[in-house]
Amino acid sequence: MAAQKPVFDVRSLLRRPEFGAFVSALFVFIFFAIFGGAEFLGPGGLSSTLNIAAELGLIALPVALVMIAGDLDLSVGSTMMASAVVMALLSGTYGLPTIVGVGGALAVGLIAGFLNGIITTKTNLPSFVVTLAVSFATSGLAFGIIRLLTGTLQADVTPEPWLKDTLGTLFFNNWEGAIGLFIIVSAIVSWILYKTKYGNWIYAIGGDVVSAKATGIPVDKVRIALFMGSGVGSALLGIVQTAMYNSAQVGAGSSFVFNSIIAVVIGGVLLTGGYGSPVGVVLGCITFATVGQGIYYTGWESDWALLFIGTLLLAAVLSNNTFRRLALGGGKKKSAKESK
Repeated sequence: MAAQKPVFDVRSLLRRPEFGAFVSALFVFIFFAIFGGAEFLGPGGLSSTLNIAAELGLIALPVALVMIAGDLDLSVGSTMMASAVVMALLSGTYGLPTIVGVGGALAVGLIAGFLNGIITTKTNLPSFVVTLAVSFATSGLAFGIIRLLTGTLQADVTPEPWLKDTLGTLFFNNWEGAIGLFIIVSAIVSWILYKTKYGNWIYAIGGDVVSAKATGIPVDKVRIALFMGSGVGSALLGIVQTAMYNSAQVGAGSSFVFNSIIAVVIGGVLLTGGYGSPVGVVLGCITFATVGQGIYYTGWESDWALLFIGTLLLAAVLSNNTFRRLALGGGKKKSAKESK
């Protein structure tokens, strides 16, 4: 009688891209639950951690799709800032309806993403270089426009109740509306990757772009669409922060560039593309936020947060490569006889 396969396969679990992210998130949470005390585990500590993770996730999840396809987007911070500036100028300085400001912000994200995608695909320049150039150009344009129109580097706006009450308010005095938006974006990204042909295309492009083209995948169109999605994610965060703080400042957004990439890598996405999962990215965002807030509640110097993030990033890269090899090799090593 043939032996039955075990219901729970440990090796298949180890090959999951989100496994390393789960281990990191669990370790970090337990560590700061011990050293951060009751305040870290209280409503204030948990909500602040999830608020930070949600805001970061709005950018990190679309960026993850770009990275799985083998590209990189360094323009997310400037796109977020420019989107917030356009919204504040339209609905604040010029008094147009809030929906017009929101539409303008989303248009900025789409245009920035389209420029990133079209330049990258048509010139074959590395996306690192292209998005960095677009980042500087977008920042400079936003600086110039807001100073020209307001004489300052800040534009104030009072969002209409429908936006303020959904994305610009703390629910139960602790929880940001961005958390709900984070859940929606997570569901959309998961649906794209797991339930549509585009998900297979994204993995194929990141795995081998030449083979993807040979099989008939519209590589350039997919890459442009992913960059545009990344721009929309950045714009969503710009809208959230403008609704929260009733203003747009050109200094905002710079920290999200590398923070989003760090969260994505901690979440199990390979820098070389072709491997990763939205669940892992969500866990990566939570891990990143937990470190920052956990250090605060321990009372330690904030410098220790950099040490934790650096260590987690290095561990994530090493573990991601290991899990990738396990996935490609089926979790088994070849014998010396088989390798000949």
